Amino acid sequence: MSGKEIKVAMIGCGGNARGHMSRLLKVEGVRIVGLADTADGPIAEACKLDASIAACPVYSDYKELLANVECDAIEISTPHTCHFDHIMACLDAGKHVLCEKPMVCQVDHAHQVVEKVKQTGLVFGVSYQRHTMAPYRYCRDLIASGEAGNVYFISALQSQNWYRNRMARQDWRSKIALSGGGQLNDSGSHLIDVILWMTDLQPAEVMAYQDNLEAEVDILTAMSVKFDGGAMCNMSIVGHAVNFFEEITMWGEKLTLAIRGNDVWRWANETKEVVTGDALGADSDPDTNFIKSIRGEETPQATAEDALKVIQLSEATWRSAAENAPAPVIR
Repeated sequence: MSGKEIKVAMIGCGGNARGHMSRLLKVEGVRIVGLADTADGPIAEACKLDASIAACPVYSDYKELLANVECDAIEISTPHTCHFDHIMACLDAGKHVLCEKPMVCQVDHAHQVVEKVKQTGLVFGVSYQRHTMAPYRYCRDLIASGEAGNVYFISALQSQNWYRNRMARQDWRSKIALSGGGQLNDSGSHLIDVILWMTDLQPAEVMAYQDNLEAEVDILTAMSVKFDGGAMCNMSIVGHAVNFFEEITMWGEKLTLAIRGNDVWRWANETKEVVTGDALGADSDPDTNFIKSIRGEETPQATAEDALKVIQLSEATWRSAAENAPAPVIR
């Protein structure tokens, strides 16, 4: 399909989706051909991005878009609990799919998506953008090559001004019926995903504590994970902070690797080496990777199988916090 124009339709036109549209507009040979959203406001904002988008047919029902718009691919950026129905309908319609994270909110649904992707042979990706970012790819490559040795301990922290923003707006992310969970299922999903992806470790058990701060959904999460083979991880997901901050440190038998912003700190002994810029490799983004995968030039960098591992650990975390006891990660 190299050289062929790729026609993409959008299900969901909110702020996140408009970020995807802005990136797609920069990819040569791609045209956005249809929009669907249940609200008029997001569609109106999307139409401001470019005249070509303003000329697209618009629908309040995604099923009408699928029935009426000729396209090769769909990008889904809707409330989390809607993803499963949207994914399955798009794959049934023969469309390549890029879905926002989390892919789905139930392990059973994740297994169904994995099987549907295999059955259809269509390109499917999840918008975990860290898979296309140089510091994370650099660490993943070191671990996969064996240069770091076996990873035996991980410490990770993420903070965000999530609670104030969600509660002030009372938006869909604060509603369990639409979000499927709080900070753990939103930005925290990125942290869980990238740790599992970089290390290729399989979680076996988790002990977690959570505080909803009187919201419907989790805001604060403290979790300790034990992996197959004995590796361990402490993860803190702080949804009530004045700033965004994230750091990950991984201890291997031969190297210690720490991601700090756009840099990687690495130790082979007591001397710290800072790896930065071109030495880390090039950045990309999920939309570019999606289009190149449709054209056969790349493969999806965040897959349904990756997303399955995320929801497996997330479900176990919620279960552990609710029961105040360690919970096995059900696969």
